[in-house]
Amino acid sequence: MDSRPRLFLTTAFLCGVLLTLGFKDFYPDLERRFRRKRPTSSTLAAAGLESKAQIDLEDHTEKDLRSGTQDVKIAEGIGACVGNTPLFRIKSLSEETGCDILGKAEFLNGAGGSPKDRVALNLIKTAEEQGLLTPHSGDTIYEGTVGSTGISLATICRARGYLAHICMPSDVATEKSDLLLKLGAVVDRVPPAPIIDPMHFVNRARNLATDHTADPSRPGRGYFADQFENPANWQAHFEGTGPEIFQQCGGKLDAFVAGAGTGGTIAGVARFLKPRFPSLRVILADPQGSGLFNRVKYGVMFDTLEKEGTRRRSQVDTVVEGIGINRVTANFEAGRELIDDAIKVNDKEALAMARWLAEKDGIFVGSSSAVNSRLAHQMGPGHRIVTILCDSGTRHLSKFWAQAGNIGGKTDSDLNDIIRP
Repeated sequence: MDSRPRLFLTTAFLCGVLLTLGFKDFYPDLERRFRRKRPTSSTLAAAGLESKAQIDLEDHTEKDLRSGTQDVKIAEGIGACVGNTPLFRIKSLSEETGCDILGKAEFLNGAGGSPKDRVALNLIKTAEEQGLLTPHSGDTIYEGTVGSTGISLATICRARGYLAHICMPSDVATEKSDLLLKLGAVVDRVPPAPIIDPMHFVNRARNLATDHTADPSRPGRGYFADQFENPANWQAHFEGTGPEIFQQCGGKLDAFVAGAGTGGTIAGVARFLKPRFPSLRVILADPQGSGLFNRVKYGVMFDTLEKEGTRRRSQVDTVVEGIGINRVTANFEAGRELIDDAIKVNDKEALAMARWLAEKDGIFVGSSSAVNSRLAHQMGPGHRIVTILCDSGTRHLSKFWAQAGNIGGKTDSDLNDIIRP
Protein backbone atom coordinates (compact mmCIF):
# COMPACT_ATOMS: atom_id res chain seq x y z
CA MET A 1 0.00 0.00 0.00
CA ASP A 2 1.29 3.44 -0.90
CA SER A 3 2.31 5.26 2.27
CA ARG A 4 2.06 8.74 0.72
CA PRO A 5 -1.62 9.41 1.63
CA ARG A 6 -0.91 8.40 5.23
CA LEU A 7 2.11 10.68 5.30
CA PHE A 8 0.02 13.50 3.78
CA LEU A 9 -2.68 13.16 6.41
CA THR A 10 -0.15 13.07 9.23
CA THR A 11 1.60 16.15 7.88
CA ALA A 12 -1.67 18.03 7.44
CA PHE A 13 -2.72 17.21 11.00
CA LEU A 14 0.60 18.42 12.42
CA CYS A 15 0.43 21.60 10.36
CA GLY A 16 -3.08 22.28 11.66
CA VAL A 17 -1.93 21.87 15.26
CA LEU A 18 1.08 24.11 14.69
CA LEU A 19 -1.05 26.70 12.91
CA THR A 20 -3.52 26.76 15.80
CA LEU A 21 -0.75 27.07 18.37
CA GLY A 22 0.85 29.76 16.27
CA PHE A 23 -2.26 31.89 16.20
CA LYS A 24 -2.67 31.39 19.93
CA ASP A 25 0.94 32.34 20.68
CA PHE A 26 1.37 35.16 18.20
CA TYR A 27 -2.12 36.68 18.43
CA PRO A 28 -3.28 36.36 22.07
CA ASP A 29 -5.29 39.58 21.76
CA LEU A 30 -7.45 37.97 19.08
CA GLU A 31 -8.36 35.17 21.45
CA ARG A 32 -9.16 37.58 24.26
CA ARG A 33 -11.45 39.60 21.99
CA PHE A 34 -13.19 36.44 20.85
CA ARG A 35 -13.74 35.24 24.41
CA ARG A 36 -15.13 38.65 25.47
CA LYS A 37 -17.58 38.70 22.59
CA ARG A 38 -18.76 35.12 22.98
CA PRO A 39 -21.52 35.01 25.64
CA THR A 40 -21.52 32.13 28.03
CA SER A 41 -24.49 29.88 28.51
CA SER A 42 -25.21 31.43 31.92
CA THR A 43 -25.23 34.90 30.38
CA LEU A 44 -27.63 33.77 27.70
CA ALA A 45 -29.88 32.13 30.24
CA ALA A 46 -29.90 35.26 32.38
CA ALA A 47 -30.87 37.31 29.36
CA GLY A 48 -33.68 34.91 28.49
CA LEU A 49 -32.05 33.77 25.24
CA GLU A 50 -31.76 30.25 23.89
CA SER A 51 -28.21 28.95 23.81
CA LYS A 52 -28.64 28.06 20.12
CA ALA A 53 -29.91 31.49 19.12
CA GLN A 54 -27.86 33.37 16.58
CA ILE A 55 -26.17 36.45 18.02
CA ASP A 56 -24.54 39.14 15.92
CA LEU A 57 -21.62 40.68 17.77
CA GLU A 58 -20.46 44.19 16.99
CA ASP A 59 -17.81 46.32 18.65
CA HIS A 60 -19.15 49.84 19.28
CA THR A 61 -16.52 50.85 21.82
CA GLU A 62 -14.71 53.41 19.71
CA LYS A 63 -17.97 54.75 18.25
CA ASP A 64 -19.52 55.24 21.73
CA LEU A 65 -16.42 57.05 22.96
CA ARG A 66 -16.47 59.37 19.97
CA SER A 67 -20.17 60.18 19.99
CA GLY A 68 -21.04 59.89 23.70
CA THR A 69 -24.11 58.19 25.11
CA GLN A 70 -26.93 58.45 22.63
CA ASP A 71 -30.06 58.06 24.82
CA VAL A 72 -29.55 60.69 27.56
CA LYS A 73 -32.70 62.74 28.20
CA ILE A 74 -32.09 66.38 29.09
CA ALA A 75 -34.61 67.93 31.50
CA GLU A 76 -36.63 70.79 30.01
CA GLY A 77 -36.74 73.83 32.28
CA ILE A 78 -36.86 74.23 36.04
CA GLY A 79 -40.27 72.57 36.23
CA ALA A 80 -38.64 69.27 35.27
CA CYS A 81 -36.58 69.49 38.46
CA VAL A 82 -39.67 69.19 40.66
CA GLY A 83 -40.35 65.80 42.26
CA ASN A 84 -38.44 62.51 42.49
CA THR A 85 -36.78 63.63 45.72
CA PRO A 86 -34.65 61.12 47.67
CA LEU A 87 -35.92 59.11 50.61
CA PHE A 88 -33.10 58.54 53.08
CA ARG A 89 -32.57 56.96 56.48
CA ILE A 90 -32.13 59.45 59.31
CA LYS A 91 -29.28 57.59 60.93
CA SER A 92 -29.24 59.05 64.44
CA LEU A 93 -32.97 58.72 65.08
CA SER A 94 -33.09 55.23 63.57
CA GLU A 95 -30.26 53.99 65.76
CA GLU A 96 -31.68 55.60 68.91
CA THR A 97 -35.20 54.21 68.46
CA GLY A 98 -34.62 50.88 66.73
CA CYS A 99 -37.01 51.96 63.98
CA ASP A 100 -36.29 52.76 60.37
CA ILE A 101 -37.01 56.51 60.31
CA LEU A 102 -36.90 57.78 56.74
CA GLY A 103 -36.95 61.39 55.60
CA LYS A 104 -38.45 62.42 52.27
CA ALA A 105 -36.05 65.18 51.22
CA GLU A 106 -38.60 67.61 49.82
CA PHE A 107 -36.16 70.48 50.42
CA LEU A 108 -34.34 69.16 47.33
CA ASN A 109 -37.14 70.06 44.94
CA GLY A 110 -35.43 72.09 42.25
CA ALA A 111 -37.59 75.22 41.91
CA GLY A 112 -38.45 76.71 45.30
CA GLY A 113 -36.83 74.05 47.45
CA SER A 114 -39.90 72.66 49.25
CA PRO A 115 -42.90 70.35 48.68
CA LYS A 116 -44.79 73.46 47.60
CA ASP A 117 -42.98 73.19 44.26
CA ARG A 118 -45.25 70.26 43.43
CA VAL A 119 -48.32 72.24 44.47
CA ALA A 120 -47.37 75.45 42.64
CA LEU A 121 -46.63 73.59 39.42
CA ASN A 122 -49.91 71.68 39.56
CA LEU A 123 -51.95 74.78 40.47
CA ILE A 124 -50.59 76.58 37.41
CA LYS A 125 -50.91 73.63 35.03
CA THR A 126 -54.49 72.99 36.12
CA ALA A 127 -55.41 76.66 35.65
CA GLU A 128 -53.86 76.62 32.17
CA GLU A 129 -55.85 73.51 31.23
CA GLN A 130 -59.02 75.24 32.44
CA GLY A 131 -58.27 78.34 30.38
CA LEU A 132 -57.81 80.53 33.45
CA LEU A 133 -54.17 81.38 32.71
CA THR A 134 -52.33 82.17 29.47
CA PRO A 135 -48.51 82.38 29.44
CA HIS A 136 -46.89 85.70 28.45
CA SER A 137 -50.24 87.51 28.40
CA GLY A 138 -49.74 89.69 31.45
CA ASP A 139 -51.66 87.30 33.72
CA THR A 140 -50.66 87.62 37.37
CA ILE A 141 -50.99 84.89 40.01
CA TYR A 142 -52.03 86.05 43.48
CA GLU A 143 -51.61 83.95 46.59
CA GLY A 144 -51.72 84.25 50.37
CA THR A 145 -48.91 82.28 52.01
CA VAL A 146 -46.51 82.25 54.95
CA GLY A 147 -43.65 81.81 52.51
CA SER A 148 -42.93 78.46 50.89
CA THR A 149 -45.85 78.37 48.45
CA GLY A 150 -45.11 81.97 47.48
CA ILE A 151 -41.46 81.18 46.78
CA SER A 152 -42.41 78.16 44.65
CA LEU A 153 -45.04 80.17 42.78
CA ALA A 154 -42.68 83.09 42.15
CA THR A 155 -40.06 80.74 40.72
CA ILE A 156 -42.38 78.74 38.48
CA CYS A 157 -44.30 81.85 37.42
CA ARG A 158 -41.09 83.29 35.97
CA ALA A 159 -40.36 80.00 34.21
CA ARG A 160 -43.82 79.79 32.63
CA GLY A 161 -44.43 83.43 31.69
CA TYR A 162 -46.42 84.89 34.59
CA LEU A 163 -46.01 87.48 37.33
CA ALA A 164 -46.53 86.70 41.01
CA HIS A 165 -48.13 88.85 43.71
CA ILE A 166 -47.68 87.37 47.18
CA CYS A 167 -49.49 88.41 50.37
CA MET A 168 -48.00 87.19 53.66
CA PRO A 169 -48.18 87.95 57.39
CA SER A 170 -45.72 90.58 58.54
CA ASP A 171 -44.42 88.41 61.38
CA VAL A 172 -42.93 85.61 59.24
CA ALA A 173 -39.16 85.31 58.77
CA THR A 174 -37.91 88.26 56.73
CA GLU A 175 -35.64 86.13 54.55
CA LYS A 176 -38.74 84.70 52.88
CA SER A 177 -40.01 88.07 51.66
CA ASP A 178 -36.46 89.08 50.72
CA LEU A 179 -36.18 86.01 48.51
CA LEU A 180 -39.56 86.70 46.92
CA LEU A 181 -38.43 90.19 45.99
CA LYS A 182 -35.26 88.81 44.42
CA LEU A 183 -37.46 86.51 42.32
CA GLY A 184 -39.40 89.49 41.00
CA ALA A 185 -42.62 88.99 42.96
CA VAL A 186 -44.69 91.83 44.36
CA VAL A 187 -44.84 91.29 48.14
CA ASP A 188 -47.46 92.57 50.56
CA ARG A 189 -46.59 92.01 54.22
CA VAL A 190 -49.84 92.51 56.13
CA PRO A 191 -50.45 92.50 59.90
CA PRO A 192 -51.55 89.13 61.30
CA ALA A 193 -55.35 88.88 61.41
CA PRO A 194 -58.05 86.22 61.74
CA ILE A 195 -59.61 84.80 58.62
CA ILE A 196 -62.81 86.87 59.08
CA ASP A 197 -60.78 90.06 58.56
CA PRO A 198 -60.68 91.36 54.93
CA MET A 199 -57.00 92.17 55.49
CA HIS A 200 -56.10 88.58 56.36
CA PHE A 201 -53.31 87.68 53.95
CA VAL A 202 -55.44 85.08 52.10
CA ASN A 203 -58.44 87.41 51.77
CA ARG A 204 -56.23 90.23 50.54
CA ALA A 205 -54.75 88.03 47.79
CA ARG A 206 -58.22 86.95 46.69
CA ASN A 207 -59.50 90.54 46.56
CA LEU A 208 -56.45 91.80 44.66
CA ALA A 209 -56.92 89.10 42.01
CA THR A 210 -60.57 90.09 41.60
CA ASP A 211 -59.65 93.79 41.31
CA HIS A 212 -56.99 93.02 38.70
CA THR A 213 -59.38 91.12 36.46
CA ALA A 214 -62.02 93.84 36.75
CA ASP A 215 -59.61 96.65 35.81
CA PRO A 216 -59.59 97.16 32.00
CA SER A 217 -56.50 99.36 32.22
CA ARG A 218 -54.33 96.48 33.50
CA PRO A 219 -52.87 93.83 31.18
CA GLY A 220 -53.91 90.23 31.62
CA ARG A 221 -56.05 88.73 34.33
CA GLY A 222 -55.66 88.18 38.05
CA TYR A 223 -55.75 84.54 39.15
CA PHE A 224 -56.13 83.60 42.82
CA ALA A 225 -54.28 80.29 43.27
CA ASP A 226 -56.20 79.46 46.48
CA GLN A 227 -53.82 76.81 47.82
CA PHE A 228 -55.96 76.12 50.90
CA GLU A 229 -59.11 75.17 48.98
CA ASN A 230 -57.93 74.24 45.47
CA PRO A 231 -57.97 70.42 45.01
CA ALA A 232 -54.99 70.68 42.67
CA ASN A 233 -52.99 70.93 45.92
CA TRP A 234 -53.69 67.47 47.34
CA GLN A 235 -53.81 66.00 43.84
CA ALA A 236 -50.17 67.03 43.32
CA HIS A 237 -49.17 64.79 46.24
CA PHE A 238 -51.54 61.99 45.22
CA GLU A 239 -49.93 61.94 41.78
CA GLY A 240 -46.33 62.59 42.86
CA THR A 241 -45.25 62.36 46.49
CA GLY A 242 -47.38 59.33 47.35
CA PRO A 243 -46.29 57.15 44.42
CA GLU A 244 -42.65 58.06 45.02
CA ILE A 245 -42.83 57.01 48.68
CA PHE A 246 -44.58 53.77 47.70
CA GLN A 247 -41.86 52.89 45.20
CA GLN A 248 -38.97 53.96 47.43
CA CYS A 249 -40.21 51.97 50.43
CA GLY A 250 -40.13 48.71 48.50
CA GLY A 251 -43.44 47.46 49.86
CA LYS A 252 -42.74 48.04 53.59
CA LEU A 253 -44.16 51.00 55.50
CA ASP A 254 -45.76 51.15 58.95
CA ALA A 255 -46.43 54.86 59.49
CA PHE A 256 -46.48 58.16 57.64
CA VAL A 257 -46.06 61.35 59.70
CA ALA A 258 -46.60 64.91 58.49
CA GLY A 259 -47.74 68.29 59.66
CA ALA A 260 -50.48 70.23 57.91
CA GLY A 261 -51.02 73.83 56.92
CA THR A 262 -53.24 73.61 53.87
CA GLY A 263 -53.45 69.85 54.46
CA GLY A 264 -52.61 68.97 50.88
CA THR A 265 -49.52 66.86 51.63
CA ILE A 266 -51.00 64.59 54.30
CA ALA A 267 -54.30 64.24 52.41
CA GLY A 268 -52.78 63.44 49.02
CA VAL A 269 -50.18 61.01 50.37
CA ALA A 270 -52.70 59.27 52.63
CA ARG A 271 -55.17 58.83 49.78
CA PHE A 272 -52.51 57.14 47.68
CA LEU A 273 -50.79 55.00 50.33
CA LYS A 274 -53.69 53.77 52.47
CA PRO A 275 -55.19 51.42 49.84
CA ARG A 276 -51.74 49.98 49.17
CA PHE A 277 -50.68 49.58 52.82
CA PRO A 278 -53.87 48.50 54.63
CA SER A 279 -52.19 48.53 58.07
CA LEU A 280 -50.49 51.91 57.55
CA ARG A 281 -50.93 54.49 60.29
CA VAL A 282 -51.13 58.11 59.14
CA ILE A 283 -50.21 60.51 61.95
CA LEU A 284 -50.67 64.29 62.02
CA ALA A 285 -47.93 66.30 63.74
CA ASP A 286 -49.57 69.51 64.95
CA PRO A 287 -47.74 72.46 66.53
CA GLN A 288 -48.95 74.28 69.59
CA GLY A 289 -51.76 76.77 68.95
CA SER A 290 -53.18 74.83 66.00
CA GLY A 291 -56.69 73.35 66.01
CA LEU A 292 -56.06 70.39 63.69
CA PHE A 293 -55.14 68.12 66.61
CA ASN A 294 -58.68 68.51 67.97
CA ARG A 295 -60.14 68.11 64.49
CA VAL A 296 -58.53 64.67 64.15
CA LYS A 297 -59.02 63.52 67.74
CA TYR A 298 -62.49 64.87 68.43
CA GLY A 299 -63.95 66.01 65.10
CA VAL A 300 -64.12 69.71 66.02
CA MET A 301 -61.68 72.57 65.70
CA PHE A 302 -62.57 74.56 68.81
CA ASP A 303 -64.84 74.83 71.77
CA THR A 304 -68.23 76.25 70.75
CA LEU A 305 -67.28 79.59 72.34
CA GLU A 306 -64.43 79.87 69.83
CA LYS A 307 -66.20 78.74 66.71
CA GLU A 308 -65.11 80.00 63.28
CA GLY A 309 -66.27 83.56 62.62
CA THR A 310 -65.98 84.83 66.19
CA ARG A 311 -62.34 84.10 67.07
CA ARG A 312 -60.27 87.28 67.09
CA ARG A 313 -56.85 86.37 68.52
CA SER A 314 -53.70 85.47 66.59
CA GLN A 315 -54.26 82.33 64.55
CA VAL A 316 -51.46 80.01 65.62
CA ASP A 317 -49.25 80.93 68.55
CA THR A 318 -46.07 79.04 67.68
CA VAL A 319 -42.55 79.68 66.44
CA VAL A 320 -43.06 76.95 63.78
CA GLU A 321 -44.01 78.32 60.37
CA GLY A 322 -45.79 76.53 57.55
CA ILE A 323 -47.89 74.06 59.52
CA GLY A 324 -50.79 74.54 61.90
CA ILE A 325 -54.09 76.32 61.29
CA ASN A 326 -57.31 77.14 63.09
CA ARG A 327 -59.84 76.63 60.36
CA VAL A 328 -61.09 73.77 58.24
CA THR A 329 -59.77 73.64 54.66
CA ALA A 330 -60.98 71.62 51.70
CA ASN A 331 -57.55 70.08 51.19
CA PHE A 332 -57.26 68.82 54.76
CA GLU A 333 -60.80 67.47 54.69
CA ALA A 334 -59.97 65.53 51.51
CA GLY A 335 -57.89 63.17 53.64
CA ARG A 336 -59.05 63.71 57.22
CA GLU A 337 -60.91 60.41 57.48
CA LEU A 338 -57.68 58.59 56.58
CA ILE A 339 -55.67 60.16 59.43
CA ASP A 340 -55.44 57.67 62.29
CA ASP A 341 -54.07 59.85 65.06
CA ALA A 342 -52.61 63.25 65.91
CA ILE A 343 -49.78 64.25 68.22
CA LYS A 344 -49.16 67.74 69.58
CA VAL A 345 -45.60 69.06 69.30
CA ASN A 346 -44.68 72.09 71.39
CA ASP A 347 -42.12 74.73 70.47
CA LYS A 348 -39.54 73.39 72.92
CA GLU A 349 -39.61 69.96 71.26
CA ALA A 350 -39.47 71.45 67.77
CA LEU A 351 -36.45 73.62 68.57
CA ALA A 352 -34.63 70.80 70.37
CA MET A 353 -35.19 68.29 67.58
CA ALA A 354 -34.03 70.75 64.93
CA ARG A 355 -30.80 71.16 66.90
CA TRP A 356 -30.49 67.38 67.27
CA LEU A 357 -30.77 66.77 63.52
CA ALA A 358 -28.14 69.41 62.78
CA GLU A 359 -25.81 68.12 65.50
CA LYS A 360 -26.11 64.40 64.82
CA ASP A 361 -26.88 64.15 61.10
CA GLY A 362 -25.96 67.48 59.50
CA ILE A 363 -29.62 67.89 58.51
CA PHE A 364 -30.46 71.60 58.68
CA VAL A 365 -34.24 71.95 58.52
CA GLY A 366 -36.72 74.55 59.67
CA SER A 367 -39.55 72.46 61.12
CA SER A 368 -40.06 69.82 63.74
CA SER A 369 -39.30 66.13 63.45
CA ALA A 370 -39.71 65.47 67.17
CA VAL A 371 -42.96 63.60 66.63
CA ASN A 372 -41.15 60.91 64.63
CA SER A 373 -39.09 59.79 67.62
CA ARG A 374 -42.04 59.93 69.95
CA LEU A 375 -44.09 57.78 67.59
CA ALA A 376 -41.17 55.37 67.23
CA HIS A 377 -41.09 54.85 70.99
CA GLN A 378 -44.82 54.12 70.92
CA MET A 379 -44.64 51.67 68.01
CA GLY A 380 -41.54 49.88 69.24
CA PRO A 381 -38.40 48.77 67.35
CA GLY A 382 -38.52 47.30 63.89
CA HIS A 383 -41.09 49.61 62.32
CA ARG A 384 -40.57 51.82 59.29
CA ILE A 385 -41.72 55.43 59.52
CA VAL A 386 -41.62 58.05 56.76
CA THR A 387 -41.82 61.78 57.35
CA ILE A 388 -41.51 64.89 55.22
CA LEU A 389 -38.45 67.14 55.52
CA CYS A 390 -39.97 70.29 54.10
CA ASP A 391 -37.44 73.07 53.66
CA SER A 392 -33.99 74.27 54.61
CA GLY A 393 -33.25 76.05 57.84
CA THR A 394 -31.80 78.91 55.80
CA ARG A 395 -35.37 80.23 55.45
CA HIS A 396 -35.83 80.31 59.20
CA LEU A 397 -32.65 82.00 60.42
CA SER A 398 -34.23 85.19 61.73
CA LYS A 399 -37.05 83.51 63.67
CA PHE A 400 -36.99 79.75 64.30
CA TRP A 401 -33.21 79.28 64.31
CA ALA A 402 -32.68 82.55 66.15
CA GLN A 403 -34.42 80.85 69.07
CA ALA A 404 -32.80 77.46 68.46
CA GLY A 405 -29.36 79.06 68.67
CA ASN A 406 -26.02 77.86 67.40
CA ILE A 407 -24.97 74.23 67.67
CA GLY A 408 -21.36 75.13 68.39
CA GLY A 409 -19.18 72.12 69.21
CA LYS A 410 -21.91 70.19 71.01
CA THR A 411 -22.04 66.46 70.27
CA ASP A 412 -23.58 64.90 73.39
CA SER A 413 -27.30 65.66 73.16
CA ASP A 414 -29.58 62.99 74.63
CA LEU A 415 -32.77 62.10 72.77
CA ASN A 416 -34.52 61.37 76.08
CA ASP A 417 -34.11 65.04 77.01
CA ILE A 418 -36.04 66.04 73.87
CA ILE A 419 -38.98 63.64 73.85
CA ARG A 420 -41.69 64.05 76.45
CA PRO A 421 -42.67 60.90 78.36
